[in-house]
Amino acid sequence: MVFSSYIFICVFLPVVLGGIALLQYRGRSSWLIHYLVFMSLVFYSAWNPVFLFLLLGSVVFNFLISLLIRNDIRYGAGRRKIGLYFAVAINLLLLGYYKYATFFTEILNDLVGTSMTLGGIILPIGISFFTFQQIAYQVDAFRGDVEEHGFLKYLLFVCYFPQLIAGPIVHHKQIIPQIMRKNGVCVSRESLIYGGFIFVLGLAKKVLLADTLALYVTPVFGAAEHSGHISCGDAWIAVISYSGQIYFDFSGYCDMAIGAAAMMGIVLPMNFNSPYKSGSIIEFWRRWHITLSVFLRDYLYISLGGNRKGSTRRYVNLFVTMLLGGLWHGASWSFVVWGGIHGVFLIINHLWRKIIRQMPQQLGAMKLYNVLCGFITITVVTLAWVFFRAESFRGAVVLFDALLSAPSESVSHFYNLRFPAITMIVVSAIIVFLMPNVAGITDGVFCYRKQLIAEYRDGSVVILNIVLGVVTGCIFSVSLLALQRNSVFIYYQF
Repeated sequence: MVFSSYIFICVFLPVVLGGIALLQYRGRSSWLIHYLVFMSLVFYSAWNPVFLFLLLGSVVFNFLISLLIRNDIRYGAGRRKIGLYFAVAINLLLLGYYKYATFFTEILNDLVGTSMTLGGIILPIGISFFTFQQIAYQVDAFRGDVEEHGFLKYLLFVCYFPQLIAGPIVHHKQIIPQIMRKNGVCVSRESLIYGGFIFVLGLAKKVLLADTLALYVTPVFGAAEHSGHISCGDAWIAVISYSGQIYFDFSGYCDMAIGAAAMMGIVLPMNFNSPYKSGSIIEFWRRWHITLSVFLRDYLYISLGGNRKGSTRRYVNLFVTMLLGGLWHGASWSFVVWGGIHGVFLIINHLWRKIIRQMPQQLGAMKLYNVLCGFITITVVTLAWVFFRAESFRGAVVLFDALLSAPSESVSHFYNLRFPAITMIVVSAIIVFLMPNVAGITDGVFCYRKQLIAEYRDGSVVILNIVLGVVTGCIFSVSLLALQRNSVFIYYQF
């Protein structure tokens, strides 16, 4: 069950919200967590009920181990550390089996000339996300940063359906305190208006922008996998379109997750902050998939030593972190290469910052310099996406050959044939580079609304509510019509 489906929008989400409202009305607030846990498990099992047992087994195991890590003080740090290592090892083994066993078996076969097979291993949805969340929880439990709470609250923290499948990767301090406080889970008119607005904007990004751009991506990348003929123009259209597709697709999902949670009174962390407006690769990773970047920094990069052991070790740690971050996205050499590219350019970026400090300060203030930095950043990011999108390393190489080939047609002829694709790219670029993101739009609209309410300007509030309702309704209606494409989210199987 994906967010951009009729069954979720028209059936599941209304049932969840209606059930919460009914429990509130009946004065059964103590049942809210039980209800949300149940509905979250229903949401997960809708894809494949068998893997519900895997999810529950993982949750029970991690909660029991966390009790040892948190409470077994009388045995000192040694036993608690063993518990931490054991928990992390089991989580990684589980993830490794389902996600990487086939990949590493193929590597072993190539090295020693064997032909071992593991059969068809089905990847459970969301396993990368709930595994990372629980590893972070175990590390924080060892550090003494976890407050006391019961199993049910931990279960909801892991299984909460808006973020369960594809993030954002939530931290226990971001969720558990919210569900523990009085009226932490609630449905109100204000929460429905606020969350619904974010949800609809995210839905529009997914079905109107990402899915439309996908029409110009899929055929070209498919041809690359089969070594078909790809013109230089078509290759550039596909690569630029995919850069927009993955941004609108994943950020749209996160907006829908944040909006769905907000309708229930729960705040999820922001995961995208206009990353394509970044002036460097370092800044890009502070804006793109923010929760993953924070996890990689806090629980991998720092654990490897961070920048505490000299510049050389710092760059090695940075490169290794990005390689593993690439591998986290998928069991393929193309993902490893994608992570390695970002690792290399992050190192170059840090080295350049050292050089720039020795230059006149006016350089950093020059508009042309900042524009050039932004252009280089978006170019590197866009070209690196080729390895992320390609189904194989060979397919990526074929596409790069097409990108570097000589144009085979005139500019006017190319423009006339690809007018819809070019128009869509231009529209997407305007939205990405010239407009505020969903968080900016929402904050602006609702801060202004709060100001009107505080000033008792009831007439203006009514007019704003009507305009907001009409605009939201129109966007929602158009997006619902576009759901017939029946596409899934790119990060759905990560």
